[in-house]
Amino acid sequence: MSDSFTEITRQGWLSRIGESFKGILFGIIVIPLCLILLWWNEGRAVTTARSLAEGAAAVVAVQPDKVDSANDKKLVHVTGDVKADADVVDDEFKVTAAALKLIRSIEIYQWVEDKKTEKTQNTGGSEETRTTYTYTKKWVDEPVRTQNFKQPAGHENTGDLIAESGTFMPGKVTLGAFELPESLVERMSGAEKLPLADEDLPENLKERAKVHNGAFYLGKDPAAPLIGDQRISYEIVKPGPFSIIAAQLGETFGEYQTKAGDALSMIESGIVTAEVMFKKAATANAILTWALRFAGFLFMSFGFMAIMRPLSVLGSVLPFLGSLIGMGTGLIAFVLAGVVSLVVIAIAWIVVRPVLGIALLVLAVGGLIMMRKMAAAKPAQA
Repeated sequence: MSDSFTEITRQGWLSRIGESFKGILFGIIVIPLCLILLWWNEGRAVTTARSLAEGAAAVVAVQPDKVDSANDKKLVHVTGDVKADADVVDDEFKVTAAALKLIRSIEIYQWVEDKKTEKTQNTGGSEETRTTYTYTKKWVDEPVRTQNFKQPAGHENTGDLIAESGTFMPGKVTLGAFELPESLVERMSGAEKLPLADEDLPENLKERAKVHNGAFYLGKDPAAPLIGDQRISYEIVKPGPFSIIAAQLGETFGEYQTKAGDALSMIESGIVTAEVMFKKAATANAILTWALRFAGFLFMSFGFMAIMRPLSVLGSVLPFLGSLIGMGTGLIAFVLAGVVSLVVIAIAWIVVRPVLGIALLVLAVGGLIMMRKMAAAKPAQA
């Protein structure tokens, strides 16, 4: 049976008009949510920036070989070799490693459905939708439900995961005289693949599994996997140098609550200075801020386009006219979303940085003026 097929559906002009008016409700819901997201994001960005600045001014460098009670509850920066008191073990499959963290990943071979849709407008306002469903076999993290496929026949998935993926840690992890809390160990990065050998194959898997490419393989032939085959692989975080910024709480660490609002706690692999760690955190905050700004702007644009979509559908009796109107309303939606986003961001920043906030308001006003000129130019062209 073919691993792909195409479905063609048609929708009349009146039906499309009715559906487009339903989209107005989508816009009415999405736009306020985007406004809330943008406002919250600016407040979050300011709080995080101030918290990092407060932390950078308060952090104290300490040596790992001795716990100084004078630094208790202070924000400290400590670097050194992190070690575990014992090997970390996955009891289910008896895998043992001299590591700070053992990560188990289980995959299953399944049919996966991909969908691609193309729409064509016809004279008279009707629309033809051509949807192509393609089925491929892939390694995935969890079983795929065949009953959700458009064409389940011939693409039946079988098998349940033998176990869940998971992370395992030793009982005690130390940096010099300090013991690391589990929350910091969980956030350790720099995992490397743990290659498995035949002698690592546990008794409960020997009859139905083999070792292939450093992983346990449950199936007949790794070179020709079948639906339902599974593979179990591992990664480890090795003992070695790490850098920590956190509150010193006796002989361990915790979150440092800043007056600005955020609780600070960082860990990085390698020997990293406090200055560099705070700079990286500030960069991450800036990236997240701009990502959320773009997301708010983009979805707000979709909201405005949904509200104005009936105009392009009404004009689609002649396909070129509907496309022309759609381009115009799309441009207006993007400009309008940009202006509204700038206004929200500007108002949020006026409280903390008046100069920046006012500059953003000026940009927003400039956007409104551009929209008016665009609106005035259309009647003149007509």
